[in-house]
Parts: sequence; structure tokens; C-alpha cells
Amino acid sequence: MLKNGLLLAVFAFFCTGLVALINQQTFDKIKEQQQLELKRVLHQIIPDHVHDNELLAHCILIHDEAALGIDTPLPSYIASMKDEPVAIAIETVAPDGYNGNIHLIIGISVAGEVLGVRTLSHAETPGLGDKIDLRKSDWVHSFNGMFLLSENDIRWNVKKDGGQIDQFTGATITPRAYVNAIKRTLLYFKANQNRLLTRPGNCGVNYE
Repeated sequence: MLKNGLLLAVFAFFCTGLVALINQQTFDKIKEQQQLELKRVLHQIIPDHVHDNELLAHCILIHDEAALGIDTPLPSYIASMKDEPVAIAIETVAPDGYNGNIHLIIGISVAGEVLGVRTLSHAETPGLGDKIDLRKSDWVHSFNGMFLLSENDIRWNVKKDGGQIDQFTGATITPRAYVNAIKRTLLYFKANQNRLLTRPGNCGVNYE
């Protein structure tokens, strides 16, 4: 029994060390791929012709649970043209998705226009709620060009709730949560625009 226990301990130690080694060797590669994917998404939701800076270069952290749906600072990326802010991409969370948090990012012009929306991560039901993923549906494009006029802007509801946003057949919770997250983020940006767009980068990340 002692011998078997010792062999088991050695095997567990070896496996743990092997996993740690693999994680260490792949960490930089995974991080690099994540940065490339984020860069690709940013250039989709803030078109290249509206800015001349590198979007990842001006990153700020925002911490507001009521607006962003999570009690954790989230990054936002400021786009500028000739050193003048023209738009911002804000990461935010819909905490009330059908299967938990939905992490998304919203491109917003200084005029308050939605330039683009993308889902960064989610656990919604395949074939139903996963239509928030651009790889499954172009539903996220329906927000392009929209403005939020006020907190009571009725258009910013799914059609089942009297608004103009399509819900999914057999799934209302997911699009409702998604729309509400975008609406909260737009209201936050509208109330804090000047403070956000003039904030120096503070994400503390070297993107070179």
C-alpha cells in the first residue's frame, strides 16, 4: 500500500509538472493570439477610415458595476483622428444572459452612434441564444447606426417588449439581456463622455 501510494504521488507530481511546463510554454502564444483577435474585432467595430491611431495603444480601465454589469474593471479603447477623440470601444457584460454572463464590446462615436457590436464570450444555448455570435448570425449588425435618445427610448427593447430589436425564435432572454447591456453602456458613455475620452491610458499593458 505504501509503495502504491508513493508511485501515485510521483505520478501526480510528474503530471502536475508537465501541465505547468506546457502552460508556461504556451502562455505567450495564447496571449499573442488573444491580442490579435481583439485587434481584429476593434477594427471591425471602429472602421479604419474614422481614426488614424492604433486602437490598442490608448486603453483605459472603467469600473462601474451598474453600467458595465460586473464588479471588475474592464478595458475600453479610444480612437482618435489627428489626436482628437472620435470614438470609443467599451467592453461590457450582460450579467443576465440565459446561461450567465455575456461579454461584449461596443464601438460608439463621439456623436453617440453605435458603430458596431461584437460578442467576445458567452455560454448561451447552441441554436438559440448563440445567434449573438457573428459566426452564427448577423443579428449584431442590427445595432449599427443606432442612437439612444434617452433612458426611456422605447426603440431599445426587443419587439416582444414593444421595441424595434428582433428577438430570436424560441429565445427572448438572451437578446433582451444583450440589448439592455448595450443600452446601459450607451447611457454611461453619454453621461461620462468628456471624462472618458480625455483620460490617459491606464491599462498598464505593453502592446508593442
